[in-house]
Amino acid sequence: MTSSLRKGFARMESRAESIYAFSAPLLDGRETSLGEFKGKVLLIVNTASKCGFTPQYAGLERLYQTYKDGGFAVLGFPSNQFGRQEPGTAEEIGAFCEKNYGVSFPIFAKIDVNGAAAHPLYCFLKEHKRGFLGIGRITWNFAKFLVDRDGRVVRRFAPATDPKAVAPAIEKLLEER
Repeated sequence: MTSSLRKGFARMESRAESIYAFSAPLLDGRETSLGEFKGKVLLIVNTASKCGFTPQYAGLERLYQTYKDGGFAVLGFPSNQFGRQEPGTAEEIGAFCEKNYGVSFPIFAKIDVNGAAAHPLYCFLKEHKRGFLGIGRITWNFAKFLVDRDGRVVRRFAPATDPKAVAPAIEKLLEER
């Protein structure tokens, strides 16, 4: 990514008021505006297929199935930045998630979540909810960001946080109308 393009993204991030200002391609290449999820509570997660936390896909799918009819969605963003644990193509990632974990929530195309080429959505998420000890960067696969119905980042959960531990926070946001 060129320096001028990165500066343009930085200006966009600082002006954005919600995640709805961003878009990203799904695994099938279709560019998708996060505005399509307006009014839903979201759990945004950077994922990987060959990580010790990969079994969290099952818990994420359970959350999605449990709460989707109430206005909730999980959005998965594969990243190969941590130990090269997401080396597959879009087709391989999709097949792995479906075959091994029955994933039916949206999975987006592979992105960077840190560094100069980090996707603008992840720059926005990190800017609005820093991690442990104020660390802005994503530290590993399966960092989780909880977003309210207005597209505001309300909580960040560590990669080791089991998805079922996030359920009470999801329920609280779903109850707020």
